[in-house]
Amino acid sequence: MKKTKLAICTGTACYVMGASEFLLLEDDLPDDLKDKVEISGVTCLEKCKDAAYGKPPFVLIDDELVAGATVQNILEKIREKQC
Repeated sequence: MKKTKLAICTGTACYVMGASEFLLLEDDLPDDLKDKVEISGVTCLEKCKDAAYGKPPFVLIDDELVAGATVQNILEKIREKQC
């Protein structure tokens, strides 16, 4: 099974809106997901410049953009992709 890739925006707006805690997510992933997820930080996804994308923080999960990301909705998206 391929790994789900998370690209966490670490631009200023995303970082202060909560993305900083997503960078630690790898340590707190549930056991059933630990070996199925690859997490990396990206300098900026440049999505906060256009309100059509939603509000920060932004996370790219494989090719799907998640706006207003939270740990809970990130984990839900990962589980959806693993099914």
